[in-house]
Amino acid sequence: MIRADIEVEELIEIIPESVDFLRQKGIVCVLCGEPVWGTLEELAIEKGFSKDDIQQIVNEINSLPSAK
Repeated sequence: MIRADIEVEELIEIIPESVDFLRQKGIVCVLCGEPVWGTLEELAIEKGFSKDDIQQIVNEINSLPSAK
């Protein structure tokens, strides 16, 4: 199960489709083919998401087909 404190690089490795999912949310987690450093939570906070928003994003990522 994915948590908000997962490193972006690890998230992409575990659930590759999370890149497109996060991009649709306005969170770019890959630049020039390389993952952005830091955690999912840090990246989302940088983009202005609240803790509740971040938890919802985590829940949605955990519902993606490749997360199962």
